[in-house]
Amino acid sequence: MTTSEKVAYLKGLAKGLGVDKKSKEGQLLEAIIDVLDEIARDIEELESNSWDLGEAIDQVSDDLSDLEDYVYDGEDDDDDDDDWDEDEDEEDGPCCCSCGEEPVFYEVTCPACENTITIDEDVLGLGSIQCPNCGETLEFEGVETAEEDEGEKDE
Repeated sequence: MTTSEKVAYLKGLAKGLGVDKKSKEGQLLEAIIDVLDEIARDIEELESNSWDLGEAIDQVSDDLSDLEDYVYDGEDDDDDDDDWDEDEDEEDGPCCCSCGEEPVFYEVTCPACENTITIDEDVLGLGSIQCPNCGETLEFEGVETAEEDEGEKDE
């Protein structure tokens, strides 16, 4: 039985009991039943909207799935490493610039909060950054990168 049907039953019950609409109790009961009737209509409208939204979400999900199939040409995310050369280290992956060299990372410990972060040569080349944990400025002056080390060996 729906909420609207239950409210209709209450209206019929009040009418069948002969509730006097002119008495204080009768007026109160009539007002309560009217409010219940409005609530029941609101609930039915919300259920209808919810059903429509669910169908719209399903349609968007289907469209997104079709778009993913088109963009990724049916490939799964797990197949991303198929582009790597077999002689590359699959654990670390290729360099971000596709030069074939492995990226070099450095661990830096913030003296203020003792949080350890990992940075690459590009960040090291900036000279300084702010600690993502506490905001302290970390400076890298006088630190030689791997490229500078190789340049010194060649000389």
